[in-house]
Amino acid sequence: MQATVEPTGALGRKMTIQVPAERIDTEVEKRLKDLSRRVRLDGFRPGKVPLRVVRQRFGRQVLQEVASELMQESYAEALQEHDLKPAGMAEFSVEGLDFHKDLEFVAEFEVLPEITPASMAGVRIRRPRVEITEEDVDRVIERLREQRKSWEAVDRPARMGDRVTFDLEATVEGKTFAGGSGKDVVLELGGGRWVPGFDEQLEGLRPGEHKAFDLPFPEDHHNKDIAGKTVHFEVTLKQVEEPRLPELDEALAKAFGVESGGVEELRRQVRSNMERELEEKIRADLKAQVMDALLERNPVEVPAALVRQEIETLRKQTMEMLGVQDATQFPDERFEEQARRRVALGLIIGAIVREQELSPDPDRVAEEIDKLAESYEEPELLKEYYRRNPEARREVEGKVLEDMLVDTVLQEARVEEEPKAFQDYMA
Repeated sequence: MQATVEPTGALGRKMTIQVPAERIDTEVEKRLKDLSRRVRLDGFRPGKVPLRVVRQRFGRQVLQEVASELMQESYAEALQEHDLKPAGMAEFSVEGLDFHKDLEFVAEFEVLPEITPASMAGVRIRRPRVEITEEDVDRVIERLREQRKSWEAVDRPARMGDRVTFDLEATVEGKTFAGGSGKDVVLELGGGRWVPGFDEQLEGLRPGEHKAFDLPFPEDHHNKDIAGKTVHFEVTLKQVEEPRLPELDEALAKAFGVESGGVEELRRQVRSNMERELEEKIRADLKAQVMDALLERNPVEVPAALVRQEIETLRKQTMEMLGVQDATQFPDERFEEQARRRVALGLIIGAIVREQELSPDPDRVAEEIDKLAESYEEPELLKEYYRRNPEARREVEGKVLEDMLVDTVLQEARVEEEPKAFQDYMA
């Protein structure tokens, strides 16, 4: 076998490979003889078909099979010989395939870029310094009370924050449209669920009162019948209800799964959850800054083949998440920037891992699985799943490896603390 390589770009390579006719002919003859002992043809007893007949009937097919396999084998040998690491599959082209002739073919492919990780010394990283105050806990407790609020009918004008029930008729240019009418429609005023200005039009109405008004709809409204048009509304208010928050007591604590300890235990658990969420957000922020710094310090040419693969992965994930079957709704351009970033980071991280000989810390992997299991009713079942499923465990190991790499960069970087209020930071 002979192989020559020439560049076709920063990462593109064109490899011309020649396989001697002798190697091909030997394998073809071997397979034809084997086939003659097994093939069944009319007019011949099993195992007694003459070799010349088998060659005449199946020779071309066997030649193509052998050539295809030898192309793959010789391509792999040539990669090893020239110390090339391909990124994705190669495209093969061959001309003049025939018996007793050398096989010459071309393999075009991209190679992985060679990356020597740059030093991260001096990189500026901002670490948020956030304190959880009692006022922060109070705000979360109030949101919990909001989740359990009840409604009580009142005989007064509607205010923002009230829940109203009304009958509705809406028209555009005097004509009705789909979704433009309804009986006993329920809306919480101030929630911003409808077109801007609608809630304000109902504010001040009493049960039994009627109001007519016009509102312009935005150009990008999902209903094309009314997008960019002025809609005329006829509203009859039927009921006004004001919210009633539950008392902050043991009953509320039990409603949120706190069986003993009452309000104090509820506050303790709320604070504990806030601390965990805060820790995760700070960690995510630090990781994002480190990844940005890695990209800035290590500009890398990314193979188009890997970008295409990543685009397809992102498209499938998005379609599964949204429950969409039509892939044409998600063109490549929508994912290209994200795909390039992910491919580049994967290559850079891989280079650092190899250079520093990093491997996932088993204790940190176990700790990460414990964290994942905390939110499950039967945590031991999830832990057992990760013990029995190598692929799922590798995902956790990959995350741990990234976290270890972030820790390594933070040790080199110039980390500056940045005070932030919990409420602003988490928002």
